[in-house]
Amino acid sequence: MGDFNVALVIVAAVVSVLVLLVSVYLLVNYQHPDDANQAWFPKLVVVLGITVAVLSILMLPADVANRQACKRAVYSGACALTLPMKTLWLVVYIIDAVLVFLVIPFAMFYYEGDQDKSVGKRLKSALIWVVASAVVCGLVLGILYALIGKVDFTVRHLSSSVQAFPNPNQFGAFTSGQPCIAPLTRQCSANTAPPNSQTTWTMRATFPEYVVALATIVGSVLFTIFGGVGIACLPLSLIFSFVRRPKAVITRSQYIKEATELGKKAKELKKAAEALHQEERSGNKGRKWRKNVKAVEKELLLLENDMNALEEMYPQGEKAEATWAFTVLAYIGKLIFGIVGLIVSIAWVAHIIIYLLVDPPLSSFLNEIFIKLDSVWGLLGTAAFAFFCFYLLIAVIAGEMMLGLKLVFITIHPMKWGGTLMNSFLFNVGLILLCSISVIQFCATAFAYYAQATAAQEIFGHTLQSLRGIKYLYKYNVFQYGFVALAILTLFYYALFGWRKRKPTGRFQLSS
Repeated sequence: MGDFNVALVIVAAVVSVLVLLVSVYLLVNYQHPDDANQAWFPKLVVVLGITVAVLSILMLPADVANRQACKRAVYSGACALTLPMKTLWLVVYIIDAVLVFLVIPFAMFYYEGDQDKSVGKRLKSALIWVVASAVVCGLVLGILYALIGKVDFTVRHLSSSVQAFPNPNQFGAFTSGQPCIAPLTRQCSANTAPPNSQTTWTMRATFPEYVVALATIVGSVLFTIFGGVGIACLPLSLIFSFVRRPKAVITRSQYIKEATELGKKAKELKKAAEALHQEERSGNKGRKWRKNVKAVEKELLLLENDMNALEEMYPQGEKAEATWAFTVLAYIGKLIFGIVGLIVSIAWVAHIIIYLLVDPPLSSFLNEIFIKLDSVWGLLGTAAFAFFCFYLLIAVIAGEMMLGLKLVFITIHPMKWGGTLMNSFLFNVGLILLCSISVIQFCATAFAYYAQATAAQEIFGHTLQSLRGIKYLYKYNVFQYGFVALAILTLFYYALFGWRKRKPTGRFQLSS
């Protein structure tokens, strides 16, 4: 038993180092050239945020393994020698909340500050905004915790009479058909408790648990919207990307014609951006200005996508044939990953319906699959479990990108290989961190049978779902219904419009 615990600690330490290295790798390869050798503080925040987000996802499989460490123990104190998962959960999610609501906003305010101002003024401006936000959040948290920071558990008061046994041999008279002392009732008093024996046991939640709970609610709203849309659009966008792929290389005259049109569009967007920059200098940064900025960001992203598509259809250089071959293979890869993702998405939605929304559940479905995979090889079920959790996080990012393109009021922060600015990095890391709490809570609920008796179950399965004021959101499965409804609506949207190619938007004009 002790050796197993030591091995679990070693594995956790090694995985943490690997996750940190992967975070640095993603930062180096995704960052924009303009941010090279500068913006060190935002980069540090990005690496820390990615590391915390990934580790939080991996902690649920680790929690399951930690539970199994003392599963077959022969002495009662064996579980005290395992990892303190409840403490680790609270530490990770308090760090998560601090990063999302304090550190990342400060880094974004500083990075997006007026470049004409000195470093001191930018720091002062960012600090004022963050301190103001922290004061407001602190007051809200303190007031809510003082007023309704309690947990209401529904319990039933049971009692039964006792009777001395004059004859030790009388124990042999108890059977499954006669479990009680009184031979006439054939039922114990506890089993016949009246309905009014049910009552509510109230206790105050700890402040860290309350912070995690409220952060989970905020993340659950975003997770329901972005995740519900993303669970459908992630695989379908890959499949329809293959359907809309360029079938052959275009001629040079066609390339020149398309490139000329894109050049005109680029000039229009440049003029619009310059006009917005002049408005910013004059201090006219109102609602209309912000709306126009987001519209320009959307058009720039679509223009860049059109440029990339044009380069795909007309590869140039000495290795044009090889470039075209890789393009074809890339679209085949999208089709394969899209089909695999579609299977995973269908499995997720089906599992939510038959295990969470149907009472009683029709089947434990994925829970049974993970348990059977564990019986084949100890870490196979755990790896599959972690994969399904990671898939939800990726779906959240896909949903945010799709809604950002369709709805102008959502700021677009695309992640591009070798072309991601730090503000986009920080935004997406903050979104991942905020939704990771909800993903864990969602997975702890969806896989309650597989992850039973874990510290995550205690925090997210009991305390959170019994917290006063928000327990009804979980009692009536509001987030699960919203998730499935948005997934079905997105499926119909792609079935009707997903196969169509995007038409040119025409001349771009700012809102007046």
